[in-house]
Amino acid sequence: MKIYNTLKRQKETLAPIAPPQIKMYTCGQTVYNDIHIGNARFYVVFDAIRRYLAHKGYDVNYVQNFTDIDDKIIQKAWDENCTAEEIAERYIAHTLEDLDALNCLPATKNPRATEEIPEIIDLIQQLIEKGFAYENAGTVYYDVVKFEGYGKLSRKNIDDLEAGARVEVESGKKNPTDFVLWKPAKTDEPFWESPWGNGRPGWHIECSAMARKYLGDEIDIHGGGSDLIFPHHENEIAQTEAITGKNFARCWMHCGSLTTDHKKMSKSRGNFFTLREVAEKYSYDIIRFYLLSGHYRMPMEFTDTVMVAAAQGLQRIKTCCANLRNAADKTGPDTTEDMSLFKEAESSAIRAFESAMEDDFNTANAVTAIFELVKFANTHMADTTKHTKNFYDGLLNTIGHLCEILGLQITASEENAGGEDAEIEALIEARQAARKSKNFAESDRIRDELTKMGIILEDTPDGVRWRRG
Repeated sequence: MKIYNTLKRQKETLAPIAPPQIKMYTCGQTVYNDIHIGNARFYVVFDAIRRYLAHKGYDVNYVQNFTDIDDKIIQKAWDENCTAEEIAERYIAHTLEDLDALNCLPATKNPRATEEIPEIIDLIQQLIEKGFAYENAGTVYYDVVKFEGYGKLSRKNIDDLEAGARVEVESGKKNPTDFVLWKPAKTDEPFWESPWGNGRPGWHIECSAMARKYLGDEIDIHGGGSDLIFPHHENEIAQTEAITGKNFARCWMHCGSLTTDHKKMSKSRGNFFTLREVAEKYSYDIIRFYLLSGHYRMPMEFTDTVMVAAAQGLQRIKTCCANLRNAADKTGPDTTEDMSLFKEAESSAIRAFESAMEDDFNTANAVTAIFELVKFANTHMADTTKHTKNFYDGLLNTIGHLCEILGLQITASEENAGGEDAEIEALIEARQAARKSKNFAESDRIRDELTKMGIILEDTPDGVRWRRG
């Protein structure tokens, strides 16, 4: 299995420290707002990676933190006349609800910065004792020039960084590039007691403390968005390796950004759509399918056009599976049927799927492998007299298994376990998505398809209703 390591700028063979366990840490949200669709990409990508590693027999210890104290959280609390804790609790709950709707598996542990203050203080004290940090008037800074390897992840040169910094060094700093480990509390801000006075931790030190506490001095995979390479992940390396003298993470993985109008989507720019806003137009399963339709390291452009295409792609798989269920129900089992044709198609699809995933988790090509099996299935459902229940059940199970590895939900809900209602609902959903993006030709095509199925649609003020004619 090859994974692109940002640290080395090349693909490397996965070599866990203590197989079959894999220790993986990813940097989660600063919880002052609902997650946006770009944040969702990071969560879905690493969930798919975790799922595939588990599929290959690894025991994944997956730690994903929440930053629940921050300037933005405090400001939001002031704006809403409540506490920072209330803001954090609200958006942690929202995030976990959204991740569940995206079919992301729960992390092994979701530590919060405010619950790890003793570990953070201890780590800062160790850095001071070892000469990598210093205190000035209640603020503790990391002394960047003391860490010889600074810049190795981002490929930034410390001299260039200092030359590019402001001419006037911030009061209290020895060097322009030094960063805060502990900051004094301002009036009306939350604070914790420390050897340097009442205050709270800086952002970077939180992840070093939490990763070490729950995963140890060395981890297998550290992940996050590409925007975290510098300074956040660079600073994590400096903090952790200064204490341990060991390589913090064997592999650094970074997810490309989501763009809109070819500009990076971010809360600071204001050019973002919350996941919940997008889910009002497109279901969470369509969103997940879209986010896995490109290679995780590449930027992805978010538009209604690509979302409609995702809805159609996912619907193609769902329709195939519904038809396979129906075909299996119409035929009987036959132990004498030659299953070599199925086994050849199954083997080819699995090989293509695993080859894609083992080449730096190329989910786009993995989805293509699923589509090839769907194409094969559709071809062999034209005449149900040629095959038996074993054949169709085999195809259905294989497609379902590959989709499950990616966390794609393609089966009917319990109340519509027969499959046909789920297929109809999915088609209606795809039609609505097409209409909202003004793709009326596609909307009409789906309506015609539903008409052929004997489904009558009624557009009402309360939404689309359907009945069988």
